[in-house]
Amino acid sequence: MSIRIVRLGSPRAPGEGPRLGTVRHPPRGVPKSAFAAQDWYDVWYPNLAPSAETVRQALDARTPADWARFEKTYRKEMGTPENSRTLDVFAALSRHAHFSMGCYCEDESRCHRSVLRALLRERGADITGDPS
Repeated sequence: MSIRIVRLGSPRAPGEGPRLGTVRHPPRGVPKSAFAAQDWYDVWYPNLAPSAETVRQALDARTPADWARFEKTYRKEMGTPENSRTLDVFAALSRHAHFSMGCYCEDESRCHRSVLRALLRERGADITGDPS
């Protein structure tokens, strides 16, 4: 059993399980009824997305120091009691079920999902696959 961290909208891997969209907004121009069929996500879970201000910080990051500031800010947001408990739940579920989580960004290394992957690993989550 495991979590797969994915780019939303990419083809699903065999046995991937349900997909959670950890994004602030649904995909533009896609009817809600087509989200799962088009491999976006099965469940929208914006609770694990960075705040709008933090997303802006990531988009504006030009240097490793800028990215480190974004990562610190996002980690702080995920450190709130409700987000921390959510991460704990998903880490525990990863040892008993297959599912995936993701974002739209093309490059995981410049996306909050790279930090989300690290946060889940730090909680002992079973994570499958290399960064995409």
